[in-house]
Formats: sequence, C-alpha cells, structure tokens
Amino acid sequence: MRKDIEKILQYVQKPARYCGGELNSVIKDADKVDIRYAFCFPDLYEIGMSHLGMKILYSLVNSLDYAWCERVFAPDSDMEAEMRENGVKLFALESEDDIKDFDIIGFTLMYELSYTNVLNMLDLAGIPLLSSERDSLQPIICCGGPCACNPEPLADFVDLVFLGDGEESTVEVLELLRECKKSGASKQEFLLKAMNVRGVYVPAFYKDSYNPDGTLKELLALNGAPQKIKKSVVADMNKCFYPDNFVVPFINIVHDRAVEEIFRGCIRGCRFCQAGFTYRPIREKSVETINAQARQLIKSTGYDELSLCSLSTSDHSCVNEMLSSLIDWTVKDRVSLSLPSLRVDNFSDELVEKLNKVRRSGLTFAPEAGTQRLRDVINKNVTEEEVLSTCLKAFDNGWTSVKLYFMMGLPTETMEDIEGIADLAMQVVHAFYKNPNRQKGTGVQVSVSCASFIPKPFTPFQWEAEDSMESLKSKQKHLLESIPSKKVRVSYHETPTSLLEGVLARGDRRLGKVLLDAYKLGCKFDSWDDRFDFDAWMRAFEINNIDPYFYTRRQRDYDELLPWDHLDLGVTKQFLKRESEKARQGKTTPHCRIKCAGCGANMINGGNCDARG
Repeated sequence: MRKDIEKILQYVQKPARYCGGELNSVIKDADKVDIRYAFCFPDLYEIGMSHLGMKILYSLVNSLDYAWCERVFAPDSDMEAEMRENGVKLFALESEDDIKDFDIIGFTLMYELSYTNVLNMLDLAGIPLLSSERDSLQPIICCGGPCACNPEPLADFVDLVFLGDGEESTVEVLELLRECKKSGASKQEFLLKAMNVRGVYVPAFYKDSYNPDGTLKELLALNGAPQKIKKSVVADMNKCFYPDNFVVPFINIVHDRAVEEIFRGCIRGCRFCQAGFTYRPIREKSVETINAQARQLIKSTGYDELSLCSLSTSDHSCVNEMLSSLIDWTVKDRVSLSLPSLRVDNFSDELVEKLNKVRRSGLTFAPEAGTQRLRDVINKNVTEEEVLSTCLKAFDNGWTSVKLYFMMGLPTETMEDIEGIADLAMQVVHAFYKNPNRQKGTGVQVSVSCASFIPKPFTPFQWEAEDSMESLKSKQKHLLESIPSKKVRVSYHETPTSLLEGVLARGDRRLGKVLLDAYKLGCKFDSWDDRFDFDAWMRAFEINNIDPYFYTRRQRDYDELLPWDHLDLGVTKQFLKRESEKARQGKTTPHCRIKCAGCGANMINGGNCDARG
C-alpha cells in the first residue's frame, strides 16, 4: 500500500472502504493496458458496492485485454479531511493510483442529490470541474445511470453522457478512445467521433437559449451533432454480458449478497415511475440463463443469499417455473433466496407455496395511493380487495409483518386520499386479527412508508407541478393523526430534499452555475439528511438569480420544449401525453400483457418486446 495512504487510514473510521484487495477484485499491469477507466460511484463504499450496474460494467471493461477498470467511491468526511490535509489525491482502489492520470472517469448517477459529490470527487482528484477547462484528451469525464435521462444540470461538467444500456456503448467508446489515443487525436476530434456512437450524448455540441418567460426556447445542435440522441439497447438479455463473479467486500454493505438480474423493463405503466418507462422495452432472461448465472455467482463469491433483480419480480412470464428451478438447488445448498418487488395482483397460491420454502421475512407491497380514485389516476391497477386478499393470504401462511409503500403529493391528491392510506393500513391490521388461522398470541406489524412524489422526465407526469413543502408537511401531519393504532408504524421523507430533487430532476443547463456555487458553499452528500444544507442551496439559487420554484410548482404546457426533449429513450412524447390526459380523467391503461398501449419502445429493439410473455 502507498505510504501516504497507509498513514492516514489509521485516523478514519472503516479504513476497509479505501484499501481495496477484496476477493475477485481485478489487478492488471498498468503498463500492459491501453485504457484505464475509473468507475466512480458518488456516494459511500457501502452504497456503491451494492449497485448492480457498477458490478456489470466493472467486469465488462475488465474482460477487455486492453482496458483496466477500477473502483472509486466518495470518501466520507473523515477520510476527505485527511486526504486534503496530507495532499492525497482521489485514488482508485485496485492500483491506488491517482485517477487524474486515467484515460476515462465515469460517474453513475443513481439519484439527483449526488451531483455535488460528483464535483467534490473531481476536485479531490485535482481535475478542473468545468469541461471547457479540460483541453486534453485525458481524462474524459462521462456519466450514465437513471439520472442521465436528463443530464442538463451537469452539462457544464461532463464530456460524455451514456443513455440507456451501457454494455454495448461503453465498449464502443473505449475502443474509439483507444484509437484516438494511439493516433494522437485531440479531445475535440474524439468527441466528434463519439457523438456518432449510439447512446452517447456530447453536451458541448448543443447550445441552449430561453424565452422571456424563462422556458427553454431551443437546444441547437452544433458541429453536425444529431438532433435526437437515441439510447443504447441490449437486444437479447440471454446473450448480454453478465459477470461470473462479484467483488466481495471486507465490510458489510447495504445489499451484501449475490444478485441475478432476471429481466429489464416493466409491463405495468405506473404513471409516476420513471424506470418503468425508460427501461423499456421489456427483455427477459430465460429460466436456464437465470439458473446458470445465479449458480456461478454463488460459487465464485461464497454468498449464501441470492436476490433476484428486476422492477417487478413476479411479472417474469415464467416466474413459477423459475422459482421451482431455483428452489431445487438453493434449498439443497442452503442458499437464501430473496424476491423483492412483488405485486399484490399476482401473489398467487403457487407463488406463496414457493415463498414458504425460501424465507419467512416480512413482505413488502406497494399500493402507492390510499384510495381507488387516486390509484386509477396513477395507473397502479391494484384494488383494495387485492391488497387485503394478498395480505390475508400471507397471514394464512404465517407472515406477521407487512410493509406498505405509498406516495404523497401525487397529482389530484386530497386529504381524503391521505386518510385512505391510514384506512387501508388499519384494514390490513384488522384482516390479521380476523384471520381464524392465525397462531394465538401472535401480533402483526404494518409499516407504512410514504415517499414524496417527484415528477420525473419521460413519465406521463413530467408536465405536472410538484406539491409544495408546506402541503407535504400538512399531509404528513394529517396521516399521523389519522392512524389510531400502534400496530401501524409510519415513516416519510423530509421535504427540503424533495424540493431540491424536483429542481434537479427537471432542470436545465442554467442550474450548472447553481450546482457549482452550492458546492463552493460546502454542499455534498445532499441525500443524507444530517448533511443536507438547505440554506446553502437557497443561497446558491439567490446568487444566480434563479427561482427554484420555477422548476417545481409550475404546470407545464404539452407544447413546451422540455430540457430532455432532444434525448430519445424510446417511449414517445405522444404516448406520454395520452397517458397524462387519461390520468386527468381518472382512466387506467391495461398492462402490456393485456393490450399493447403503443408506447413506441419496441421500435428501438427491431420490433422486439417480451411484454406479451
């Protein structure tokens, strides 16, 4: 270990975050590779090491003989203080080399409140924050992930943005960078070539202008850049790269287990859910592929827990066959099988029977809204009867703990809808005690978790106004007052962070200056309630004469040019508009296996979509 790093590790909590050397981490000879890639997760090690996307791309890049991918996480405050005091630059875990000397530095954007950490990590690395101040071909700064569907607030800081599935576009960009590096090409020459790679967006090649009312007037493409940038799509999940091992951490992380992705996309069309639209079209892995990959991961990592990853596990078209085959070997090998993302409307007797064989932990369901009227508005397509019958089925089979997810601040929401959350939770409690099959002396615990709704790009609610902080606080108070029993526990998100998330989610390039000033005022780790500095952010908005409420409280017209309209993630704006209009009428849309709604996503995959099962 480098002496300067070893010296400071004795002064920090959890030094294992920074020392590397874990099982399955990849070590290469730096002199024998052409491309060095620093994969950065702008949050703590424990969170980043739980991220499946990092595991996939880390292994993918390292499967290339000419490239070496290394991991980088945001250092906690104690480590950062030691690094700055001792002149230690941000380094990669595998080699301990400074990342400023790497060829490409990539950030995965899982949530908007990590943006200041991106700037802080660049600063810790000794890299100029603004793309315009970096003239050299190396390092290229890029980003991808869920928040990349509207990267405009970060447009001033990054050179490339990866849209959609990164497996194919990443390799193509690395090969291009390798060629440009060997030929001595400039950064500008590289970017002019990179802009033609499917799924790659070069922000510097687009110029923004605004109307007198502050709305976006134009985002003009320059240098021959495409008017629309199409996302990259993996066509066949059975042939798509998937790791045969994961790096196994020395310390506990948030999700410390093997993870098998079973499909991408979603058939449901919940109108609030960005992932449900941006990950389309639906593409499934076969039962054979799932089993083979899962068994290999358990073997190579030594984990005794396997989690199935998707937006809705029980929506896999062969879910029962899949679970039967997995249970055959997981039970025998004493591997715990975890099935997150279950739906109340397909919680079948057969599924319960299989769950009885693999676990007895609490069950989690997401009604999302407390009344049927509001569930129809958001197109949840779940009834109160289905929620109660599912919970009763679980109670019949021995479960005594249920967690229910809801949202507050949804379009058209009233206090009656808030009371509906309390009513539904109490009905679940009553269903438990009315159950004649319950074991005597047992009690029930119903946990209600309420997230604040944030309108997101590429959803039918992208035009909606966000609920105010004052309104959300009033609704939170009303919910607590509406629950008469200690059998129901309530948790909810703090509202100031929701405001900032809403601003950044639908923001434009003008927010770059706000983001930079907020960072200079000390903002970082904004997703952590104990570190979020609301006053500093408000000061940054004030310095730049920008009203944050312009981005949140304003209802947008359908014909307004949105900051992400030049990005094509497959789902058409016409479809989202139709869904928005149906929401205002309280009309639902059947899920994809009942009837195709014509969202347009199948057209980006050669007409292929696994939604019909």
